[in-house]
Amino acid sequence: MTESLKKNKKGIFFMLCSAACACLGQLLWKLSAQDGLLLAVAGFALYGLGALLMLTSYKYGKLSVLQPMQSINYVLSIVIGALVLGEAVTGKKVIGVAIIMAGIVLIGGGDRE
Repeated sequence: MTESLKKNKKGIFFMLCSAACACLGQLLWKLSAQDGLLLAVAGFALYGLGALLMLTSYKYGKLSVLQPMQSINYVLSIVIGALVLGEAVTGKKVIGVAIIMAGIVLIGGGDRE
C-alpha cells in the first residue's frame, strides 16, 4: 500500500468520525428540546469535536474525496431516527440510503494516484 493511499484512508476515517460526531450532536440537540440544557451543551461539544476531526481529515486527503464522505450524516440520521426516536423507515428512504452509500463507496474508493 502506497503512502498516499494510507494517508487517504486516514483522512476518510477522520471524516467519517466527524460525520458521526456531528450526527450524534444533532440528536442531542433534538433530545434537549424535551430534556434540557445539559443535552444541548453535550450536543455542541460533540458537534465541535466533529468539526475538529473534519479539519484534521483535510491534512490526509483530497477535498474532492473527503467532503462527500460527510453525506454519511444522512444515512446515520435515518438509522438513529429509527432506533432512538422511533421514526419510520420508508422504501424511499432505503433507496436514498442505498444511493448515498454507493456514492460514498465510489468516491472514497475510486481516487487512485
